Amino acid sequence: MRDPWAALRHTDYRRFLTTHFATTLGVQIQDVIVAWQMYLDTHDPLSLGLVGLAEALPNIAMSLLGGHVADRMDRRKLALIATWVLLACALVLAGLAGLNGDLVRYRIIGAYSVVAISGVARAFLQPARTALAAAMIPREMQANAVTWRSTTWQLGAVIGPALGGLLNAAVGPRGSYIAGGMLVVVALLALAAIRHRSAPVVDESMPIRESLTVGIRYLRSQQVLLGAMTLDLFSVLFGGAVALLPIFVVEILHTGAWGLGLLRAAPAVGALSMSVAIAWLPPMRRAGRTLFYAVAAFGVFTIGFGLARSIWLSFACLALSGAADMISVVVRSTLLQLLVPDHLMGRVTSVNAIFIGSSNEIGSFESGVTAKLLGAVPAVLVGGAITLGVVAVTAVAAPELRKVGRLDDVGDRR
Repeated sequence: MRDPWAALRHTDYRRFLTTHFATTLGVQIQDVIVAWQMYLDTHDPLSLGLVGLAEALPNIAMSLLGGHVADRMDRRKLALIATWVLLACALVLAGLAGLNGDLVRYRIIGAYSVVAISGVARAFLQPARTALAAAMIPREMQANAVTWRSTTWQLGAVIGPALGGLLNAAVGPRGSYIAGGMLVVVALLALAAIRHRSAPVVDESMPIRESLTVGIRYLRSQQVLLGAMTLDLFSVLFGGAVALLPIFVVEILHTGAWGLGLLRAAPAVGALSMSVAIAWLPPMRRAGRTLFYAVAAFGVFTIGFGLARSIWLSFACLALSGAADMISVVVRSTLLQLLVPDHLMGRVTSVNAIFIGSSNEIGSFESGVTAKLLGAVPAVLVGGAITLGVVAVTAVAAPELRKVGRLDDVGDRR
């Protein structure tokens, strides 16, 4: 009988989930407040896209190095260092929030700078944290562990935006940033309590240039994993509507900060519900085909959001898109942890971060530019349509991905 609690029976993994949840919650609060302040300060859709770009470019530039370092030092220690940087970013944003009047322009410039530093920190945190989690759990529990990790992230993504909106209304931006920083402190304490240690796995004799490109070369030989990552990359890049939510909230749905928090939480509400279902339901028999269906559904519900004129219909479309996206996340993340050998996990994860993590921020920039040129609604509709096209093209280009059956039967971990 399948044990839905298998991964949670490991003490270190519970501590990992605690730090994962607290960090996610703090970062989500921060992201909501930054977007809200930026739009109120500029009233320019492009500024919302530039926030994403300010984080994505440094993240992309440093991701390969982050993966190399994650395979060269104790991954827990690296995650601690990166999390300390995130705490410093929260405190600086709290200081910038107090600038008003003629000093607002410095707040805008400062926010972009802090977001860029945060992008660098996440470039090191993501591969270190993912590789650390993968090493804690036996192979037969990896799918269950990924589901719980994704559930934890989605729970933080549900509570974080809503909490950010409530905090903004109750204590203002400065108090919200401080609250986010306190959550990062909780993450640091939980991370420090993890007893698992990882020895360096990079061959010391390997030139750093070669080490940095090992993950890319490995992925080129893995059609299944590369196909899953490519599918997710372009669907998120063109199908994301979250970056434009402040525009929809203010100009189309005519609500306030509470509406932004509600809609920001909607995709995570759907994803959280789906993750719980995945944990309890039998394993997917045709994971490859299910992945394609899920990404197609994500595109359809994105189009539905663009057409909606009621905040509750908008919420429903975003929640359903989040549920579909959760299926994609579980399939792709499980494939990553089952197919990639431990000595390459940091470097391959860093490439995955470029594909997936940065696609959210670059997608925000793309959405901002498209909204500037076409308007917010056409930008969302075009993005959803492109997502459907990406599904069709990838289905033809990656036939091995379509054939993937049960995730538990994916090739042995090397």
